[in-house]
Amino acid sequence: MAKEDKITLDAEVTEALPDAMFKVRLQNDQVILAYVSGKMRKFFIRILPGDRVTVEMSPYDMTKGRIIYRF
Repeated sequence: MAKEDKITLDAEVTEALPDAMFKVRLQNDQVILAYVSGKMRKFFIRILPGDRVTVEMSPYDMTKGRIIYRF
């Protein structure tokens, strides 16, 4: 497994936190902390609780992730 390998999962935003952080619920009912990726911040893509998103996670830390797409 290379360092660049990422796990991509679909999730639902459950709570908005300060500093563009979100609590998201994965499909397996695990709740993780996720932040908005740079491109989404650059283009002012708004994320609200209830939105379906795609989260990218590192295999080394399964409690944090990065939101890379909003459906």
